[in-house]
Amino acid sequence: MTGRSPRARRRFGATAAAACLAVLAGVPLASGTAHAAGYRYWSFWEGGAGGTWAYATQGPATIRPADGAVHGYRFAVSADSRDADRPRGAPDFAAICADTPAREGSKRVALVLDFGTPADAPAGGTPPAPRTACARVAADATGAEALAAVAAPLRYDSQALLCAISGYPEKGCGEQVDTPATGPATPSAPSATAAAPEAAADGDGGPQLGLYAGAAAVAALGAAALVRARRRGRR
Repeated sequence: MTGRSPRARRRFGATAAAACLAVLAGVPLASGTAHAAGYRYWSFWEGGAGGTWAYATQGPATIRPADGAVHGYRFAVSADSRDADRPRGAPDFAAICADTPAREGSKRVALVLDFGTPADAPAGGTPPAPRTACARVAADATGAEALAAVAAPLRYDSQALLCAISGYPEKGCGEQVDTPATGPATPSAPSATAAAPEAAADGDGGPQLGLYAGAAAVAALGAAALVRARRRGRR
């Protein structure tokens, strides 16, 4: 860069930083058809009024549902919460817990467990049929404890990310896959609730702490590089 004017150096630094960020983050510099990154994971949902599902705003390890709550889990491939597949089944507490009467000192949580479709299954995997269950747990139990009561064995990774329910899938945990995408290549970062349920130690972060932390770090590094390039241009 010797011999260039300060303006040229600033332009060069900004361009280099943007290009570096784009390459590291996997974001094309030009728009067009691309393959968007998706993740194969268990998403966590809460049943709402009128038989609707809402993406959970916290993980099952921290949420403490009341008696009569309905939780849903869906195994699928999705990029973030905006395109995540909902559980196939109504969040109908009365129907799911019809044979589980209320009992003092405990609570009931209805669960809808959707193991996904063959298209979402890892190689060689066959998803079990969707099912429902009614968990009777202690009054102060978390959603994760309700799940463990009716859907063992559960499997977690080293960062406490929920990897398997009732032993499915046998292997893998939130792995990245390529999903076809059309139109402008404008991938966006997942929202704070775009999460696989983190069940044991880390209940309110979701997979963005594990699956998407790298993308956030890359963005931070790219921004820092841009700032340094501009500062060098002012000298």
